[in-house]
Amino acid sequence: MQYRKDRKGKKLSVLGYGCMRFTRKGAGIDLDKAEREVMRAIELGVNYFDTAYIYPGSEAAVGEILHRNHCREQVSIATKLPHYMIKSMEGIEKTFEEELRRLKTDYIDYYLMHMLTDTDTWEKLKKMGIIEWIETKMKSGAIRNIGFSYHGHTDMFKQLVDAYDWDFCQIQYNYMDEFSQAGREGLQYANKKGLPVIIMEPLRGGRLVNLLPQGAKELFAQDPMNRSAAELAFRWLYNQPEVTCVLSGMNSVEMIEENVKTAEKAAAGHFSAEDDALIQKVKAEIEKTVKVGCTGCGYCMPCPKGVDIPVTFRCYNEMYSETKGGARKEYLQCTAFRKNQSSASQCIGCGKCERHCPQNIEIRKELKRAVKELEPFPYKVAKKAIALFHLW
Repeated sequence: MQYRKDRKGKKLSVLGYGCMRFTRKGAGIDLDKAEREVMRAIELGVNYFDTAYIYPGSEAAVGEILHRNHCREQVSIATKLPHYMIKSMEGIEKTFEEELRRLKTDYIDYYLMHMLTDTDTWEKLKKMGIIEWIETKMKSGAIRNIGFSYHGHTDMFKQLVDAYDWDFCQIQYNYMDEFSQAGREGLQYANKKGLPVIIMEPLRGGRLVNLLPQGAKELFAQDPMNRSAAELAFRWLYNQPEVTCVLSGMNSVEMIEENVKTAEKAAAGHFSAEDDALIQKVKAEIEKTVKVGCTGCGYCMPCPKGVDIPVTFRCYNEMYSETKGGARKEYLQCTAFRKNQSSASQCIGCGKCERHCPQNIEIRKELKRAVKELEPFPYKVAKKAIALFHLW
């Protein structure tokens, strides 16, 4: 296993274990199967395990497995505060204590503000007293490193990086999100600020393996080194020295062993020009399925009514290149879970965006189409509830 260092010099395995996708059995997690997988990962050198309060049964499973095998001190646990569900510092403290009980530990190595969407949300938490609470927990050792996870666009990510003296951050990043979400620009910005960057969704929930168009599958099949789509996606990430650790939601021993083999060999700077050319061809095949030719450049922004145009088009495209459910979930996360909501339905058709679009996209027309696909009745209900109960 290869390791890269965090801000304080601690070594983290370049492959991290995402614990959201443990195999389920009945109403809960198949704990015996998860135990075999987690312990095999530890045996092979994985030392970063990522879970969250809202992942059903995940924190308790991680805690029980580590407790049974007396290996808590061998690994780093990352978990997350669901601030969007909490209205007071008392609630934050209660939730944190519950997480410690679930995890059977008295400290969290890497604690994240889960899905921190914008600076307004951070300001709200600051007014509640979150900074003082963080400092108290850090001083006592109950939290060793503080960070945030993020879904959204590059500019807001950079603002959040600058909003506090974070120890690390976590972003969605893969070869299809190179210029969307926080993107390569955000990755490099965080790195220049000294922040280790943990990568989630390296395969977009497996979609960059299981839902590839036929043309992309054929390109991977022609790889002279017979590397899989998953291996090349991981290698693309490991090639970038700014990447500290890549999470994978592994739920089989075979998957763990395959991913570890890649992590053992793939160093920063190892990707060849031929490898990069292959990835670019694959991207082109995937992009053939897109509905709107938006590059995510952001020239259309800001919208006078707050519509996040690049995010809308990215999610709209994902409905046709990946899955409708996954795209709608991402759209809800990126547009509704924030104080200043940014739904496409907020468009008033002023046309300001179109005057600045270098791709000459008929943005107003495409936004209307996107609304029909991305904002069904459940989205509208969820959006109203989020605004009413301040779940941002």
